[in-house]
Amino acid sequence: MAIQTFELLILGSSAATPTSNRNPTAQLLNIAERFFLIDCGEGTQMQLRKYKARFQSVNHIFISHLHGDHFLGLPGLIASMHLLGRKNELTVYGPAELEDIIGLIHKHSETQLGYPLKFVQTQHSTKQLIWQDEKVEVYSIPLKHRIKTTGFLFREKPFPRNIDKYKLEKYDVSFAEIHKLKQGFDAVDNSGNIIKNEMLTLDPVKGRSYAFCSDTRYFEELSSDIEDVDLLYHESTFLENKKDRAKQTFHSTAKQAAEIAAKANVKQLLLGHFSARYGNLDEFLDEARPVFPNTELAIEGKMISL
Repeated sequence: MAIQTFELLILGSSAATPTSNRNPTAQLLNIAERFFLIDCGEGTQMQLRKYKARFQSVNHIFISHLHGDHFLGLPGLIASMHLLGRKNELTVYGPAELEDIIGLIHKHSETQLGYPLKFVQTQHSTKQLIWQDEKVEVYSIPLKHRIKTTGFLFREKPFPRNIDKYKLEKYDVSFAEIHKLKQGFDAVDNSGNIIKNEMLTLDPVKGRSYAFCSDTRYFEELSSDIEDVDLLYHESTFLENKKDRAKQTFHSTAKQAAEIAAKANVKQLLLGHFSARYGNLDEFLDEARPVFPNTELAIEGKMISL
């Protein structure tokens, strides 16, 4: 069975204000040709064009919270999708007030979209399954920021078991039994005997996972919601010498992000949401890697494949 696509494109990595080479937060995640936009800071649609992303293929947009650097690009993107002739439904997941904001803009601009726009309210106090299909499931996870904020957890659903065709012949099992075997059931051979599933199948490839942890202060409880994920994005607005400032503004340092990654036993850590005060981002790696070695920077244009 071919492994399906699981790719993350970084569109923006700056904190509250953009810089000459860093845009506000936005990411595009492709899982099995399902395109998920995660946050939509100012200039996101320009970044989508710059990196030749198929933004009309985005059917789901996830907004972590209502600070401008995470959603001010959304009204323009919604409008551009309309002007470019979109017909497919678009679903936006985020705080309840987001629907009011977009509705007010459309009311006073007398905008009538040519496609259905749906809003799903996220809960910032508990982990919540907010979308799923036969291949992927998405959860919102509570974070601790100055206003209501959630992260998002994306998981591939378990793959079906792989059929060992040699074993089918060996145990005289018909190919008609394959559907049952892939679902985990036992099979019946051509003589009417029950053959255990594990005798005829191989373990499937493990499903991959990505956790996006937007603006948040350090809190250890987060690690239980993102335990064992393959890739973790965790904000790192400040370096450790600004730890007090991070606490005051409900943000994290690079070292604190690495500590969460270590506690959660994740495989890889991406740092982002860098304060505009920092030019040399290598300092973030220098601070995080002694705590969690497999750490990288979420830089615009970077594509991470799992």
